[in-house]
Amino acid sequence: MNPPELELQDIDPSWLFLVPGLLLFVVFTRGDKSVIHLRKHVTKEPRNGHGPLTPSISTPVSDENPTTHRQAQRESGASQTIAVSVHNGPAVKDEEKGEVPSPSHPHPELPSKAKCIALVATVTGAGFMNTLSIQATVIILPTIGKDLDIPDSRLQWIVSAYALTFGCFLLLWGRIADIYGKRLIFISGSIWVAVVTLVNPFIKNEIGFNLFRGLQGLGAAANVPTAIGILGTTFPPGKAKNYAFSAYAAGAPLGSIFGNLLSGFITAYADWLWVFVAMGILCGIIAAAGFFVIPKPKSTLHDQGVHAKNSVDWLGACLITAGLLALMFALTQGNVVGWSTPWIPALIVVSLILIALFIVWQWWLEKKGKQPLMKVSMFHSTRFSAAMVIMGLFFSSFNNFLVYTTYFYQEYQGYDTLQTTLRFIPTGVVGVITAFVVAQLLSRVPTVMLLIFGMSCVSAANLLFAVPIPPTTSYFAYSLWAMILSVFGADTTWPCLTLFTSASLPHEDQALGGALINAVGQFGRAIGLAIVTAVQTSVMAKERGVSVEHVGQVVQWEEASLKGLRAADWLSFGLGVTALSVVCIFFRGSGIVGKVEKRGRGGGEEAIMNEEDSN
Repeated sequence: MNPPELELQDIDPSWLFLVPGLLLFVVFTRGDKSVIHLRKHVTKEPRNGHGPLTPSISTPVSDENPTTHRQAQRESGASQTIAVSVHNGPAVKDEEKGEVPSPSHPHPELPSKAKCIALVATVTGAGFMNTLSIQATVIILPTIGKDLDIPDSRLQWIVSAYALTFGCFLLLWGRIADIYGKRLIFISGSIWVAVVTLVNPFIKNEIGFNLFRGLQGLGAAANVPTAIGILGTTFPPGKAKNYAFSAYAAGAPLGSIFGNLLSGFITAYADWLWVFVAMGILCGIIAAAGFFVIPKPKSTLHDQGVHAKNSVDWLGACLITAGLLALMFALTQGNVVGWSTPWIPALIVVSLILIALFIVWQWWLEKKGKQPLMKVSMFHSTRFSAAMVIMGLFFSSFNNFLVYTTYFYQEYQGYDTLQTTLRFIPTGVVGVITAFVVAQLLSRVPTVMLLIFGMSCVSAANLLFAVPIPPTTSYFAYSLWAMILSVFGADTTWPCLTLFTSASLPHEDQALGGALINAVGQFGRAIGLAIVTAVQTSVMAKERGVSVEHVGQVVQWEEASLKGLRAADWLSFGLGVTALSVVCIFFRGSGIVGKVEKRGRGGGEEAIMNEEDSN
């Protein structure tokens, strides 16, 4: 059977099922707020308060004595601007919530508008190139395997080698960046990625090629989290920060999309090695731009006498790196050698023990007043923990959508790389537009509404490929809408979660926060893809009447292959719905994460919510 032509015909109305869902979440979130604007009367919180509802209060503080400043405000009749956030768990200082820059760590004066744009574009390039590197490689895996004589069963290591080192070293690089300066680590990591990417395609043996892919991930683990840290410490709360984080957050999903476009167009007219050359050149441009546009810090922790030898938790780094490496290795190999292979479950158990030991060790260090690699107290906030869960589920669902739509077009329908690329073009266009729109919405629409909309779109995109729509149906009837919905969801959800993470952490932990949210996303991707692949192969094996180990590849227009792909899409839909449920449960009343209000007399802008917004 020939694949259907890409032609315009009547649009299938099945996408209209979204309308009642959208109406429900508008009703659900109506009037829910957690940040209240109070005036004049303030009740101070206990420093170490506990309980299910603990208010956290911030007031603008001048350079003079705070008490004198408040008294002067009362006498002059000026109203105080106070942000109160209700959350679960221990009380958290406002500086730690990110609502007001810590007086001891003031934000530097913003550079000119042109330099701000250049800065945001440069650091966004790190996240963009990270996901582009993965997706651009995925689409040319068959070609690489043929040239390097790599069997299909081991092709996934070209992608997994990168993902393993990237995910395992994020926390360590985040802490090192907070000590030696985010600018230095960002530029160094970008240079490293550029060099090894340029060398990679000229390594003509399997082991060496995979080794250099791992080295690329090591460099990306340095520049991606520091990018978030640079934005978090450069921009104070306000519209500029909303725009910056929206642009950065759009970079990762757009990187996945443009990875298909870049790889597809290059391999249609040239050798696949030029894909790596192009990526290396782009990384080199990012490194050079970072040298000129990222402002130098006035001082770093290293300048103040803090050294990595004494302040970096090397034992914790070894525990978490070994644990995550073992877990990801087991998950990626389980679908290759079979989950019943004895060493697969044994390795998973060992990895979970190492991760548990890491958490206990971090808790002990923090309790003793020492510097851990990751502060366990960050997760005392139920909403912060929920945000990490949402990130993992969301990125798993979105990444699975990209992977399995590629399988559907290339392996099941038999399209070549260029034809597959053409079907991803709308996602790039819509993604850019969505990023600009979301930047405006962050300061106007409650966060819970944005997250519900985003997760509904990602879930619906997977659902359109899961339901039994005939595969010969025109691209414009349902596939196009699935593509558009996936980008709506990704470019809405990602900026909300990254901005929320930045606002939840103090100035000195911004790079660590960037590392954490990226690590959660990467492991959501790895675990989700492993589970979905296991389900797909299991369904295909059952339909073909063979064991999972001998199931083989997707076959063009085969019913068993289609059922396996749809089973994977159903599970990805379930991951999206699960994330949506977490949003509805834990983000009710979360307020507007990017809300901006100008102060009456104090000047400046503050990320708060007006009292009338909660009425």
